[in-house]
Amino acid sequence: MNAELSELLRRHGGLLTWAAAVQVVPEWTLRRACGAGSLLRVLPGVYVDARLAPPPSAPPGLPPNAPPLARPTVPPSVPPSASPLVPALARLPPELRHRAALAYGDGRAALGGPTALHTWGVRGQPDGEPVHLDVPAGSGLRSRPYLVLHHRRGFRPVPPHALNRRGVSVVRLERALVDAWPLLPTVDRPAPLIRAVNDGLTTPARVRSALAGTPRLTRRAELRALLDRLAAGCRSPLEVWGHDHVFTGPAMPRLRRQFRVRIEGRTMYLDVYAERERVDFELDGATAHGEPGQREIDLRRDALLATRGILVVRFAHRRLVREPNRVRAEVLAILAARRSGR
Repeated sequence: MNAELSELLRRHGGLLTWAAAVQVVPEWTLRRACGAGSLLRVLPGVYVDARLAPPPSAPPGLPPNAPPLARPTVPPSVPPSASPLVPALARLPPELRHRAALAYGDGRAALGGPTALHTWGVRGQPDGEPVHLDVPAGSGLRSRPYLVLHHRRGFRPVPPHALNRRGVSVVRLERALVDAWPLLPTVDRPAPLIRAVNDGLTTPARVRSALAGTPRLTRRAELRALLDRLAAGCRSPLEVWGHDHVFTGPAMPRLRRQFRVRIEGRTMYLDVYAERERVDFELDGATAHGEPGQREIDLRRDALLATRGILVVRFAHRRLVREPNRVRAEVLAILAARRSGR
């Protein structure tokens, strides 16, 4: 490869646009590098050092012995014109893939939807999913294989619409959570929102405000229901399940979610707390609470709560999901016994 072109690629992290490169090297240098296979065109006007992209026969996420025309699973949001071959963009590592997509946007785009969730750190985007970009309506840009563009009226890749995070332009987290909701597989939808709230990156109220600007969002009612659960204090999919199937309804008193208590300098959050009866119902996940180390931590925590007269009752994931009616009956019986002093 031409020495000047090689230095340009090194300075720009292995990625160049044609417009920027021809300011330094002649066009024939770029064409020769492409012809020799040392420079790879991944999008119109966007090129990367070919050494950074695995060969088509082994794209990311596929085994080395995959057939040459094997391709990642692409959801229905990919335009019908997408090539049946593995797109060059799909062969890049995630961060380089995102930079290439933004370079194609030429300063008019921000990472959006599921790709923005990846950048915000609340959901890793699998290699089989396309890159999503938000661009202004009327920008003239269009979707490409493995690249889905969302044309937004009034959008600009600057605050308040977008921010710079990890060196790339990305839409605000609340916007990304709302836009990604109908694009994600059903089982994957709650986790990014729950994690974002748990990590203090956003609040249910802020996401609800973003949702208000998208009245026709697919499966909007499901997202609103989850936001209601998070606003009520639920902080895990299991707690959401418990809220819907066990801890609400006729005869059930008002219960506090993630109730904060401090004992001997230690702060604890009680999953579901009956304040009058002083009972803490803990919802133990399917894996972590079964480990010996975690079990010891739980026992010490329960003993500390007992010094303040708080009874801890634990329900395993299996029982909550498979026997919600029986668990509900036990909860009511325990609360009745505590109120009567038995």
